[in-house]
Amino acid sequence: MPTLIFDCDGVLADTEMHGHLPAFNQAFEELGVPIHWSVDVYGEKVKIGGGKERMRSEFTPELAARWDGYPATDAEVDELILALHRRKTDIYTDLVDRGRIEPRPGIGRIAREAHDAGWRLAVASTSAEPSVRAVLRRAVGDDLYERFAVFAGDIVPEKKPAPDIYLRALEDTGTDASDAVVVEDSGIGVRAARAAGIATVVTVSAYTGDDDFTGAALVLPDLGSTTFDQIETVLATARRGA
Repeated sequence: MPTLIFDCDGVLADTEMHGHLPAFNQAFEELGVPIHWSVDVYGEKVKIGGGKERMRSEFTPELAARWDGYPATDAEVDELILALHRRKTDIYTDLVDRGRIEPRPGIGRIAREAHDAGWRLAVASTSAEPSVRAVLRRAVGDDLYERFAVFAGDIVPEKKPAPDIYLRALEDTGTDASDAVVVEDSGIGVRAARAAGIATVVTVSAYTGDDDFTGAALVLPDLGSTTFDQIETVLATARRGA
């Protein structure tokens, strides 16, 4: 049985600019951390896999020099980042639940067609699991949501562009790499999926238009006009090349 594996952020919904960015900034403000990311700055941060990792990139000697409240030890930095990430996840999930972040075109339809054709469905993302589940439910509806295997959060040692999250999805679903297709939106996501040996379809998102999608089987502006036959063709081509 083939498996269709979706990334979450930028694939199920264009979450980065309208969801994660304001949630990060609100968490920074609420916890008294003097960081505020502009749209352009966050465009660079999205190249770092993982929310906690993005925040950690700000905890530098430069921040310590301008912030009297900078944590005194590395352990306190770790504790603050965890607290920031928990609060950010709550803020982000609330935005999704209130309908502030709409699914991207074609997602629900493609997922339904894959399910009806006998494919397994999965989401593989190193974003926090509550965030991923909230977006997934909003994107595909309650009934189809229950059909998805969800792989999210810190369940693997390395985040994208490492292939760990996709290798975990293959292992836990019992799927051979030549029997799967990943839907991604970013260059680091393509690198992760291809390193796992999985054929990849790209649906370009707000922050990824200039990314390098080398290795992708198909690059599309969105899935709105994509047919499931195209996904099946990608899989058939991957099988012939395996």
